[in-house]
Amino acid sequence: MNDTESILKQSLSEENFKKAWSKINKQNIKTMSDLTKPGGPMQEFFKAAVETLLKEEMKEHLGYDHSDTEHKSTDNSRNGHYKKNLKTDTGEVEIKVPRDRNGEFEPKIIPKYTTKTSELEDKIISMYAKGMTTTDIASHLSELYMGVDVSATFISKVTEKVSGLATEWQSRPLEEIYPVLYLDAIHFKVRDNGKIISKAAYIALGINVDGKRDVLGIYIGENESATFWLSVLTDLNNRGVKDLLIVCIDGLKGFPDAIKTIFPKAEIQLCVIHQIRNSIKYVGSKHQKEFMSDLKLVYTATTKELAEEKLLFLEEKWGSKYPIVINSWQRNWESLTTYFRFSPAIRTMIYTTNIVEGYNRQLRKVTKNRSIFPNDQSLIKLLYLATVEASKKWNMPRRDWAEIFSQLAIHYDGRLGLSIR
Repeated sequence: MNDTESILKQSLSEENFKKAWSKINKQNIKTMSDLTKPGGPMQEFFKAAVETLLKEEMKEHLGYDHSDTEHKSTDNSRNGHYKKNLKTDTGEVEIKVPRDRNGEFEPKIIPKYTTKTSELEDKIISMYAKGMTTTDIASHLSELYMGVDVSATFISKVTEKVSGLATEWQSRPLEEIYPVLYLDAIHFKVRDNGKIISKAAYIALGINVDGKRDVLGIYIGENESATFWLSVLTDLNNRGVKDLLIVCIDGLKGFPDAIKTIFPKAEIQLCVIHQIRNSIKYVGSKHQKEFMSDLKLVYTATTKELAEEKLLFLEEKWGSKYPIVINSWQRNWESLTTYFRFSPAIRTMIYTTNIVEGYNRQLRKVTKNRSIFPNDQSLIKLLYLATVEASKKWNMPRRDWAEIFSQLAIHYDGRLGLSIR
């Protein structure tokens, strides 16, 4: 007996097993379509298995077998059956559900009012969300389902259902205020009008008043620009965001102005880590270690005033050799030093965009098997599923959020719905 026969034997009664196995043996099963077509073997197997389980449930409910009336200890009895149509992964299947004379029987395998089962679809979407390609999924399902071929087209149609969910998610209403918002972009190769181009996925990740992370939106654009970020911020505003306290960004030119246009009271914090990385690129290799040691005194200073003293020292020592680096720090100084106003707990949260970069790493992990996306919709679909997976771990705020929130409420009196006056 092969594995398929063994599985059927364990799941079905002898009579129903023979029917299901006969159905499979009589047909030339070569593809998934052959197996799952209306009235095909998979539907017959599903119908037989469910009806067998329903009969067993009725036997347990009444306490006696259909032909064993001698051990009947109840005035209740079987009373025929009714038909129920179930929408399954392989199409609609008509099931005979047994009923009892007293109307007390409630099936557990298919509860009342249940009309759909989508275990296969759920499995496909779950595998897709974890980064498996349609080819990988087809191969995996082929091993699970009796070695038959599963077409990539079939899998694509299943995952395509996610597009509607992604669209709803992208347009959902948002909260009125987010104490902290991180804005960053990650790039992917996408086919567009026959050409393969690099596109940016613009990420808006917020920390709400409960201290929980939430990706507010993902937007696809050709190049990262302040103009596109302006459209992103406008969308957030249109979806309900009225105020942002601190916005953490990289050093893109014109970015702060775009933010201030929509959220004029927001404070800007440029990512210090980005600034350091950009600086070291312009420092000669023989000076990098010494330069970084002097620069560290600037961004790790305990106060803004002390940081300014260390920056002046940096300029006096290195300004003639690396004026571009020093000028960059001086030009962006106000936006680079917002974090000095706060306690260490808030500083570590805002002086870098590490939180959103950590999320970006999860996106890269899921998308690493796809060097090129066929279109924007395919990209946004996978990024949405990856976000759903990632956010499952985001149901708790930081342990020190109560302390952070209290400090923010004092710094931004009244804007968090609280007033200290």
